Amino acid sequence: MAETERIVDQHERGFDGDPWYGLPLTKILSGLTAEAARARPIPNAHTIWEIVLHIAAWEGAVLKRLKTGSVSQPDEGDWPEVTESDEKTWQQTLTRLRQTHDKLSDMLRQLQPKRLDDMLGAERDPATGGGHTVGGTVHGVIQHNVYHAGQIAILRKAIG
Repeated sequence: MAETERIVDQHERGFDGDPWYGLPLTKILSGLTAEAARARPIPNAHTIWEIVLHIAAWEGAVLKRLKTGSVSQPDEGDWPEVTESDEKTWQQTLTRLRQTHDKLSDMLRQLQPKRLDDMLGAERDPATGGGHTVGGTVHGVIQHNVYHAGQIAILRKAIG
């Protein structure tokens, strides 16, 4: 299996597949209501809804990087605000997450292995994730998603 195939496999497993470590993100989010998604069981921590918007934003930013080579924070910001918190808007947020994930997966399927060592950004910039290779960036977004999926799972338990 080529490295790019492994990357796609890991991206899909963590989102909606059978990851080694437990449940994929879609199963963790399954059945969650808008009320639960906007709950803040841990003071000063992000809500599930905020985390889902954050994941979608960064998947979109990585998609843009792969298309353009330019490195920046997501267009909607690092932590997009929840502006409306009704059930319809929550379902739209989940749809957006799915669509962004699917677009990135499609881009990853087309990724040429020789691009994995190409640099994105000339200097290391922790705020944007710049200064990494394409390979480091795509592995990084997968790690980012798994990290936040774990946070969501803990928040779900805290909500009850």
